[in-house]
Amino acid sequence: MIYRFGPFTLDATRRELSTDGTLVAVEPQVFDVLKFLIEARDRVVTRDDLLEAVWHGRIVSEATLGSRINAARAAIGDTGAAQQLIRTLPRKGLRFVAPVQEVADGSARTEEAIGVAHGALRFARLPAIAVLPFSNLSGDPAQDYFGQGMAEEIIVTLSRSSGLFVIASNSSFTYRGASIDIRQVGQELGVGYVLAGSVRRSATRLRITGQLIDAASGAYIWSDRFDGDPEDVFDLQDRVAECVAAVIEPTLQRAELGRLQRERPVQLDAYDLTLRAYAHLAAFTAESLLAALDHFDQALVVDPDYAQALAAAAYTRAQCHFQGWMHQTDTDRRAAVSAAWRAVEIAPEDAQVLWMAAFAIWNMAGVDRERARILFRRSLLINPNSAMALTLAGWIETMCGNRDEGRAMALRAQKLNPRDPRGWLMSGVLALASVIDEDYAEAARLAEQALAQNGRFAVALRVLAVALVKLGQTEQARIAVRTLLRVEPDLTVSAFFARIPVPLASMARTYAESLQIAGLPE
Repeated sequence: MIYRFGPFTLDATRRELSTDGTLVAVEPQVFDVLKFLIEARDRVVTRDDLLEAVWHGRIVSEATLGSRINAARAAIGDTGAAQQLIRTLPRKGLRFVAPVQEVADGSARTEEAIGVAHGALRFARLPAIAVLPFSNLSGDPAQDYFGQGMAEEIIVTLSRSSGLFVIASNSSFTYRGASIDIRQVGQELGVGYVLAGSVRRSATRLRITGQLIDAASGAYIWSDRFDGDPEDVFDLQDRVAECVAAVIEPTLQRAELGRLQRERPVQLDAYDLTLRAYAHLAAFTAESLLAALDHFDQALVVDPDYAQALAAAAYTRAQCHFQGWMHQTDTDRRAAVSAAWRAVEIAPEDAQVLWMAAFAIWNMAGVDRERARILFRRSLLINPNSAMALTLAGWIETMCGNRDEGRAMALRAQKLNPRDPRGWLMSGVLALASVIDEDYAEAARLAEQALAQNGRFAVALRVLAVALVKLGQTEQARIAVRTLLRVEPDLTVSAFFARIPVPLASMARTYAESLQIAGLPE
């Protein structure tokens, strides 16, 4: 059945919500809430009705229930204040009150439906993943619910990631309890990747394992295990789901690049070009960032409104600006900021677009810097499990003097993805926080830790030089500055402050004095 109300169309069979031919991205549980409210629009729906229909009787918190209802309202342009479509009746429940037109599924190939199909093409280019119910290895059939609940939590959490297309549970759960070939699952569901796992429960221990598998070859891409207390099953579910979500997106990005290099398509589309640009970004040299910009520019020629490429290009220009690897005029910086805001306008609910745009705006916009902090917060509201968003937001909060908040963000990023190849960024944030705390021994240790992963990281080199001066190790500080000048040969103290925002006055004084002592030209 297809339901139409206002400019919106909800296709229950295909599990798609669209407006004027454009798909609206919604989490699976949010879709289920909206679908149930529409189908039951002839009556008031109670809290228990929702729990039974959407969560199958599982107990969830009021905060979770409220967030899903708010997200359903937001997806269709409603609010808790306006309640034009979904109305709350105090102490009774909810009711969908907008007029709805029902269309039988077989007759739905209208121009609007065709438009939705075309609008889905770009979305479908994202790496698609199916999450299977986790196998119960405990020998007790009564524990089957936990494996299914684990998979549901991961589906909900992964759905917050703008870089993935996640198959709904009503499709992937049809394989529950069956002996299956992962390659068959990939073909039948049309996905490139499958996440499977198992749960083993004893009287004193609960172990969860997870494996990310290439559906074409059956090869393992990633695997891990998690142990916890059987008494805290829901906390453990949340922890596993968060960690899996933090690891899967960057892992799949690398896997997709490998697929692209193996297949070598004759003509690259905007998504392919953007993938190749990300590979250059990872190398983090002046040459690689310029190569990444070239690929982003090519992607934008193919699709000028590709928000991912717009935001990533602005982010890359900000990295070059931050490292001193590219001379950029005021016009260049304004163009980068304009591209960042354009990306936000096109994809206001894309968490990755938001944090990339925020980083560019913070570094290159001047008066708009506070708005960048708002974008970071929005990004983390949408996807609180992005290690990069947490790291860069933590860096900005630290630079603004909120070192406790900044440190907490970086530590959470490390906890979510302890093997992240960009761990040098996390160590850099923690090193900055230690400088503000005047714990210079710890700042030097963390800076060295970052430089062991990335010797070209200018933030860590500056922190190391400052910390060593404060520790009385001036000669070692001079060595750090000489290395810094190899990264950016024309750097001076005044040029640094002209380019890099340092809102905290005490930190600015510490840097200016210490860098001059360490030999950086004034």
